[in-house]
Amino acid sequence: MKKILFYSFVLLLSCNEKKGHDFQIANVSSAYQTPYFEDSLRPEKILKYKFVIDSIFRQSARTNHNPAIAYGVVVDDKLVYSNAVGYTNLEKKIAADSKSRFRIASMTKSFTAMSILKLRDEGKLQLSDPVAQYIPEMEALKYPTKDASPITIFNLLTMSAGFPEDNPWGDRQLSDTDQELIDLVKSGISFSSNPGSQFEYSNLGYGLLGRIISNVSGKRYQDYVIDNILRPLQMNDCEFEHEKIANEKLALGYRWEDNIWKPEALLKDGSYASMGGMICTIDDFAKYMSFLLTSWPPRNEDEVGPVKRNSARELQKPWVFRGLAPNYKTHSGELCPRTGSYGFGLGWRQDCHGLVSISHSGGLPGFGSVHILLPDLGIGIVAFSNLTYANMGAPASQALDTLVSLTNLKKRVLPVSPTLKKVQDRLVKLIPDWSDQHDALFAENFFPDRSKAYRKKETDELLTKIGKVVSVSKIQPENLLRGVFDIIGEKGSIEVYFTLTPEADSKVQYLSFRLKE
Repeated sequence: MKKILFYSFVLLLSCNEKKGHDFQIANVSSAYQTPYFEDSLRPEKILKYKFVIDSIFRQSARTNHNPAIAYGVVVDDKLVYSNAVGYTNLEKKIAADSKSRFRIASMTKSFTAMSILKLRDEGKLQLSDPVAQYIPEMEALKYPTKDASPITIFNLLTMSAGFPEDNPWGDRQLSDTDQELIDLVKSGISFSSNPGSQFEYSNLGYGLLGRIISNVSGKRYQDYVIDNILRPLQMNDCEFEHEKIANEKLALGYRWEDNIWKPEALLKDGSYASMGGMICTIDDFAKYMSFLLTSWPPRNEDEVGPVKRNSARELQKPWVFRGLAPNYKTHSGELCPRTGSYGFGLGWRQDCHGLVSISHSGGLPGFGSVHILLPDLGIGIVAFSNLTYANMGAPASQALDTLVSLTNLKKRVLPVSPTLKKVQDRLVKLIPDWSDQHDALFAENFFPDRSKAYRKKETDELLTKIGKVVSVSKIQPENLLRGVFDIIGEKGSIEVYFTLTPEADSKVQYLSFRLKE
C-alpha cells in the first residue's frame, strides 16, 4: 500500500514530462542565478529606528566627551541615513554634519590595500614578490633567524612581516618625508618575530606599501589613490593634506584633559599617508562602503568599480588568523564566541551564529573612527569623531547590532539551480522502488559505498513511518551542487540531503535520509 500511495504522488510530478529518461545534467555555470535579498523594504525598516541610532551616539558623545561624532548607515548601494552631534570647531561653534571632513586615520589602510591589488591586477606586481624587489634598501634587513623567508608584499598587507606592534609610535610618523622612511629602513628594523609567523599590527608595514605603490606607479601614493580609487568612486571631498581644505569644512582635533577640551595639532601629510592620512566625509566614505558591500555576491554583471569585484572581495577575506574570543558577549549579554583574522587592510570576524563582519577602526591624535560591514546582510555603519583615539567601535557596533535585531534582517536567498531541481525531481521518482532505470543519476562510488538493497530497505522503513506522502518541499540549496528537501507525509517527514560530483555531468555522490522529529 505504501508504494501505491507514494506512486500516486510521484505521478503528479511526472505527468507533464516527456517520455524517456534523460539523466544528463547541465553544467551549473551556464545557468547561474545571483543570490538576492527577499525583503525589498530593508532601508525603510531601518529608517524607522533612526531615533535609536541617534540616541546611542548622543549618549556615547556625552559619556566620552566627544566634541563631535558624525555617523551614517549604508544599505547595499546607498547611504540611507546620516546625522551628527556636536562641533567640528569648538571655538567657532561649527556644527558637525555628514559633509564635515575628519581625518579617518587607519581606515586609510584598505585604500592602500586596494591600490596594491589594482597594480597586481594590471600585472605590475605580485603579492608573493619580495618587498626588496621594489624597495632595494629592504635587502639588507637582518631577520631573527637564518631560515627566515624574505618579507613579501602579502606579509605587509596582512601585517605578518614580523614587525612589532607600533601604536602609538607609528601615528607620530605620519608627516615623515620619503627619505626619512628610507633612512629608517637603512638603519635597520627591529623584529618581534619572523616574517610570516604571526599577525602583529604594523603601521610601518603600510607605510612601506605606500612606498611600493609610488615606486611602481610612478606617482605619489596620495595622487595614485585619489586618481585611481577615490575619484572613480565619486569621492570628491576626500583629501590627504588638511591645508587644502577650507577651515569651515575641516574637523579640528581635540583631547579631553583636566576636564576640558584641548586642541591637538593637525599632523601634516607625509610618507606614512598610506597608513592613516586620509581626510574624508561620511557622505563620501559611504560610497566606498557601498562599493565593498555590493562586491558581494559573485555575479555576472559588468564591472563598474576602480577594481574588480573579485579583488574587492579579496580585501575582505580572512588571510591571517588573529585569535579566538571564547568569552565574547554581544550587547544583549548573549555569550557568543567569535574568531578574528586580518584581511588586506580590513579586519574579519565571524560570530557563533556564522555572521561575518568586516571592519577597521582608526585613531590619531585628535581623531577616532570606525566602519563595520555585514556583507551577508548588506548593511554597514561608519562613525567619525574629533577626539584623540576616540573609541567609535563601541557605539557603532551597538547601533548596528540593535538595527539588525530590531529589523530582523536576513541573509540573501540562494536561488535553486536548475541542476539541483532536476536532481530533486529524479530522486523523488526513484523512491521507493530504486529501479535500475535511475542508475545513471549516481556517481561510480554511490552503490559501492552502500548497496541498493540496503538503501531500498532504509527508505521503505522511513516511508512506512511517515504514511501517505502529501507533498515535497522546495529544495534548500547550500550551494550550486548541494541541497536538502523534505518528503512530507501524513504522519511525519523525511529529510533528504544530497551532494553532487565535480564532473561536467554532475552526479549524486552522497545521499542521506533522516526521519524528522
